[in-house]
Amino acid sequence: MQPAPVPVFDGHNDTLLKLELQQGTAKNRSFFEEAAFDHIDLPRAKKGGFAGGLFAMFVPSRIARNGEAAFNPADPANFAEISQEFAHKFTSRLFGQAERIAEKAPDLVSICRSSAEIREAMGTGRLAMILHIEGAEAIGKDLAELETFHGRGLRSLGPVWSRKNIFGDGVPMAFPASPDTGPGLTDAGKELVKECNRLKIQIDLSHITEKGFWDVAKLSDAPLVASHSNAHAVSPSPRNLTDRQLDAIAETGGLVGLNFHVGFTREDGAMRADTPLETLVRHMDHLIGRLGEDGVALGSDFDGCLVPAAIKDVAGLPKLVEAFRKAGYGEELIEKLCWKNWISVLQRAGI
Repeated sequence: MQPAPVPVFDGHNDTLLKLELQQGTAKNRSFFEEAAFDHIDLPRAKKGGFAGGLFAMFVPSRIARNGEAAFNPADPANFAEISQEFAHKFTSRLFGQAERIAEKAPDLVSICRSSAEIREAMGTGRLAMILHIEGAEAIGKDLAELETFHGRGLRSLGPVWSRKNIFGDGVPMAFPASPDTGPGLTDAGKELVKECNRLKIQIDLSHITEKGFWDVAKLSDAPLVASHSNAHAVSPSPRNLTDRQLDAIAETGGLVGLNFHVGFTREDGAMRADTPLETLVRHMDHLIGRLGEDGVALGSDFDGCLVPAAIKDVAGLPKLVEAFRKAGYGEELIEKLCWKNWISVLQRAGI
């Protein structure tokens, strides 16, 4: 009999977006039935030990006619600014996706609003969902929507995705490049940070420019967190963090979630599914070296990226765990990386 996989609480996925966009298409699927495509559903989660994570709500700049997000990093249309009205409506639909999943099977899935609720859900075998907004276009300058979203379970927010909005600028997907690509937070962005601190909503620094990063670092009283980013010293993508940024995160008792996307892990930035798992281990080694064993976790970007073929989907998480073991990581460290560190940093943030 195979031993149970190590539980994984993961920092980022785009599964709600996939489920929403694929309604009415040939790829329409249920979260509760195993699919042969995409990355996360409940049956595959059980196989891989996926115990939950931050479920992102992201509004694409462009939606293709067949209902799927058409994403080409070279196409400016995929990074165009979007209106608050459209973003608010679409984000509400993504909240609905999560709420329907939890309502359909409360014995299997829970929307969690605190670190204590995550622990309780994991302890009873329920999938623990923390709701996260990626790019705050759904929120107006007066921030009125933020409290409403908080009431629906929002506990994490990235002020920007890789495009400009009223709160700040995001980094592009160019390679190679520095994360210092544009201006920092606007006045509205600074007020957003303060309000997130008041409501105990985690601020996610993945996707923000380096200037925006330092603006948040000056303003926020919570641990600094980048939910799905890697080490710029290993792969020079602007989506990755410099050593100086990593050191700043460490100083606040913050955390970085390791992104599985091959374009952010490879030294050459190539989009190759045959990327070996040792590439992820190299990033993890570097992150642990700068942040310590308590400051690093997983931030897969499942359902939003090209993951190494060796992992393939959420059922393949044990293969990454084995790669960590092969690299000499002990079981205590593996448990921290796979789930304990995420829950600890949320608790330190008052969530």
